[in-house]
Amino acid sequence: MKRLIPIIISMILVSSNYSKSEIIYPETVKENHIDTYFGVDVHDPYRWLENDTSAATSSWVKTQNKVTNNFLAQIPFRSELKKRLTSLMNYPKFGSPVKKNGQYYFLKNNGLQNQSVLYRQATLASTPEVLLDPNSFSTDGTVALHAQTFSKDGKYLGYSISRNGSDWNEIFVMDVASKQVLADHINWSKSSGISWQGDGFYYSAYDAPEPGKEYSNKNEFEKVYYHSVGQLQSQDKLIYENKNFPLRECYPIVTEDEKYLFITETETTTGNELWIKDLTIPNAQFELFAPGFVNDYSVVDHVNGKIYVLTNWQAPKQRLMEVDPKNHLAKYWKEIIPESKSVLERVSIIGGKILAEYMKDASNHAYGFDLSGKKLYEVKLPTLGTLSGFTGDKDDNEAFYIFNSYTLPPTVFRFDAAKNKSEVFRKTEVAFKSEDYISEQVFYTSKDGTKVPMSITYKKGMKKDGKNPLMLYGYGGFNISLNPTFSAVRIPFLENGGIYVVANIRGGGEYGEAWHLAGTKMHKQNVFDDFIAAAEYLISKKYTSTNKLAIDGGSNGGLLVGACLTQRPGLFAVAIPEVGVLDMLRYNQFTIGWSWTSDYGNSQESKEMFEYLKGYSPLHNVKSGINYPATLVMTGDHDDRVVPAHSFKFAATLQANNAGNAPTLIRIDSKAGHGAGKPIGKVIDAQTDMWSFVMYNLGMNPKF
Repeated sequence: MKRLIPIIISMILVSSNYSKSEIIYPETVKENHIDTYFGVDVHDPYRWLENDTSAATSSWVKTQNKVTNNFLAQIPFRSELKKRLTSLMNYPKFGSPVKKNGQYYFLKNNGLQNQSVLYRQATLASTPEVLLDPNSFSTDGTVALHAQTFSKDGKYLGYSISRNGSDWNEIFVMDVASKQVLADHINWSKSSGISWQGDGFYYSAYDAPEPGKEYSNKNEFEKVYYHSVGQLQSQDKLIYENKNFPLRECYPIVTEDEKYLFITETETTTGNELWIKDLTIPNAQFELFAPGFVNDYSVVDHVNGKIYVLTNWQAPKQRLMEVDPKNHLAKYWKEIIPESKSVLERVSIIGGKILAEYMKDASNHAYGFDLSGKKLYEVKLPTLGTLSGFTGDKDDNEAFYIFNSYTLPPTVFRFDAAKNKSEVFRKTEVAFKSEDYISEQVFYTSKDGTKVPMSITYKKGMKKDGKNPLMLYGYGGFNISLNPTFSAVRIPFLENGGIYVVANIRGGGEYGEAWHLAGTKMHKQNVFDDFIAAAEYLISKKYTSTNKLAIDGGSNGGLLVGACLTQRPGLFAVAIPEVGVLDMLRYNQFTIGWSWTSDYGNSQESKEMFEYLKGYSPLHNVKSGINYPATLVMTGDHDDRVVPAHSFKFAATLQANNAGNAPTLIRIDSKAGHGAGKPIGKVIDAQTDMWSFVMYNLGMNPKF
């Protein structure tokens, strides 16, 4: 590779559709870097941008952000939009209470706090007190609380933090009675749980990465350790490792009664293997509980001598099984809740009953069963929407859950599992008249005849005249479902006549594993076809028109947006690929990217797979002479899940090849990662810029 020379070597002028001012893009240096796949040469002229710590890349980031900020600063309503978003976000936000040893614990954000605070209270009527305030971790809110669990006796709180949006976690321990944070400090854990047993816990971690490569190098050889409170990390006991498979992840789970330790081992994001160890037997060895890696196995808990497991083994829409831990061969597994027409998403055991959460046409339903699998009742939910899990104890009838929809803000309910009775516990108060809006579900036909559901939210009185600005959102991957959820940041768009649409395209989990697999590997084009068909349906039904249509998606959804804007550039007016997977030939070379091959395949496995990936890879399908929609690429400089090089290279390529006048910009957030834990101040800034760009380039003149 040639030695890098200064990034800015010339300037080109591009005019905006909606502004007389000119955008001056930096021309990014091209290098003659070529990779060869199965005899095919592939040029990668911006490979140097993968070096996220180099001075050249840092200079490029600063220059690109300056261009983007100059453009956004000219949008006349941007400051008023930020004020409106700040006002809308300024409301108390509550998590579900968790009861532990007679105390209630819950997360709360007063409104505009950068991070939610962990509270405790003796009774539901007593005054809450702060147990842990993550806002004290940093002055700018960029250090976030990632996870927290209590020891069985409630004596200790184990919690992990994330810095600058990174997936790397640090684990700490608090003495709950005194609120004193102890000296325990664990590094290089990545999205690990904290599974307590006695006065210690199990966790997974990697070896310390190479200095300077912490956010880009491939993660290998994850291990499980046991940490005793009060000891150094270097003294932690190695519990499990797999030296033969460096790219496997391993995750510890201890049953509530602390009798069994499970290790769930994964090769990709689909399928896992389960190992079991009896913690009551000294020097017991791990035994294979469920072989991998074709199916998914999720341990619910150990109750009355039986292990309950949620699985899609011989049941693509999942079922619940009962297993004797002493005789756990598959032929002895007993079906408790069989597979049904709806997807069995999640199971909790509360008050001696099984609370099962199902998904039907992208909305949740819940039912109570006894431990033998007999259906007892249906939990009555307010409307079609999303149930965010039950929290409770297997021996206590009291539980809590959160419910929301596109027009209903999150509401915390208290639930009596014995009486099947729900009551509002905490209602969210947002400056938003939900009764003025409607959310409807339609089914449209994709390219191959598949029926796909789609939710459409808009202000009552909307006319289908083809003149409405519309935002179409999608994801379509990794068995992840897009259920109805409320978001205050959409309100300004809806208030000003915008329509917000979510398409439940293939690749997700809305209809189980078959729906997921229909959007993976050599079927990935189905995902893009579904999304394009959604846009065409909305135009044909006169919800909107091409020059009023924007598309948005993040992560795998960023891939979706990138693929659709390169395949059908004339169909959309605006495109927002956020933290997107955009280089499909090299995505598996960075951090945890190798684990996504179950959805994508990889470019090295076969010529057929290489050609298929190259055929839709957004980076490799930008063509010169094409008028591309107004595009705002969004990423974070500390994103170590989908590394920012994806967005850097794609934005540079789009700027160099776009023949049209629509702006092609990239917004690179500093001290920010893939999205989780982002402080509310940064959320408001990012949403202000995104919606300003969208509304401006859709020709809107919003009033706030």
